[in-house]
Amino acid sequence: MLKYLVLLSTIGFLQASEVLDLTDADFADKVKQHGIMLVKFYAPWCGHCKRLAPEFDKAASLLSANDPPVTLAKLDCTVETKTCGKYGVSGYPTLKIFRSDPENSEDYNGPREHDGIFKYMRSKAGPSSKNVESVDGMESFLKTQDVTIVGFFDSNENELAKQFSKLADAMSEDFRFGHSFESSVSEKYSFSNNIVLFRPKRLQSKFEDAQVKYEGSATIPAMKEWVRDNVHGLCGHRTTGNTDQFKNPLVVAYYDVDYVKNTKGTNYWRNRVMKIAKELNAAGKKVNYAISNRDDFSQELSEFGIEAPSDKPVVAGRNDKDQKFIMEGEFSMDRLKQFVVDLVDDKLTPYLKSEAIPETNEEPVKVVVAKEFDKIVNDDSKDVLIEFYAPWCGHCKSLAPKYDELAGKLENEPSITIAKMDATANDVPKPYEVHGFPTIYFAPKGQKDSPRKYEGGREVKDFLKYLAKESTDPLVGYDRNGKKLKKKTEL
Repeated sequence: MLKYLVLLSTIGFLQASEVLDLTDADFADKVKQHGIMLVKFYAPWCGHCKRLAPEFDKAASLLSANDPPVTLAKLDCTVETKTCGKYGVSGYPTLKIFRSDPENSEDYNGPREHDGIFKYMRSKAGPSSKNVESVDGMESFLKTQDVTIVGFFDSNENELAKQFSKLADAMSEDFRFGHSFESSVSEKYSFSNNIVLFRPKRLQSKFEDAQVKYEGSATIPAMKEWVRDNVHGLCGHRTTGNTDQFKNPLVVAYYDVDYVKNTKGTNYWRNRVMKIAKELNAAGKKVNYAISNRDDFSQELSEFGIEAPSDKPVVAGRNDKDQKFIMEGEFSMDRLKQFVVDLVDDKLTPYLKSEAIPETNEEPVKVVVAKEFDKIVNDDSKDVLIEFYAPWCGHCKSLAPKYDELAGKLENEPSITIAKMDATANDVPKPYEVHGFPTIYFAPKGQKDSPRKYEGGREVKDFLKYLAKESTDPLVGYDRNGKKLKKKTEL
């Protein structure tokens, strides 16, 4: 019975959230008790709040162990209305940062997933670079899950030390920095007036050095480039919070990456990727490599047409043109090696998410699918106005009849095409960028590499006026001001 109670207690502990619950009554007191606090103002029915909740919980757990610790808290605005009103909360979730003072806050403008929240708040909690004053302190500081950049200096007047401080100020939101001026620390680690990158134990392997010393000039651009080039090593752990740190060409192995519960299993597959990476880098077949958790990147996998990953890693990549490629077949080191070689040598066929080509396309608004994007939109004999839409988008549905009317009015214009594409079912090529719906671009002939985003009104007259003015060739039926031309009558 005792063992059973201990087990229940342990389970309860593991499931307990590190997020502090706040009320109108205790809000001010609890803010004063903590050095820095991130507060989530939420409503239980809010879908965005529900999606944020597990990420917020994970970040709270990580930040509670930070030095200094950061408290994450939440306040239900459907119940604690007084406090939410005081801080002008009008949408959910709203996140604000407090520093022991309930009368002063700043808006949180960082990421909304746990890794990004952790890094953003860690950078807000203390100095850009932690001053470590003893050997024991440095040993403790380096016991971390993160890559850490450390400066070992004899004086804060050292020029490299001054530049290191600026480097930390510039990059501490993304990376972890520390420094020491203690001779005992320099002697212990055998570094003097050096900057060194330390890989955490979980990322150390026989394929690369656990420590990398900076050998470049004492300039910020050179130091930044060194950090970016080395921080992820041969094969980095790519998370939803650091994807922008991995540049193309990039090859990613997706599987059950878990450095909390299964470090050994995670590194079993990572080491195989690293072996191929080291071999091919030495042979001049260089790309960037990463591992990612397949559940965290399920949406990305679906963009590659990979719906049901196996227990083994699935591998996908992108080249310098951001084209997508999939490694076919079950994971093996030989297959991975051949995939990377073919990617570098441009021997692979890009994967293109595309709807089927329409059997007929006779309506005034031309339907574009990814397989025919070049044929229709990049047709250099025509100016093209293209709408990227989502079938579920309310604004798109409201626009549809107006867009149809516009296309009908311009149906007999020989130099203009009005088109639309479902951006949820088709890959959107570069340089087009679609972050919301509808997004509309104008691609004039002769300028297909630099389409212009349409920012005008959404009424038919607005589109007509824009196209009449911007069209490469004058419209047949309208003057440059968008006024309909009168038909000439025969005598």
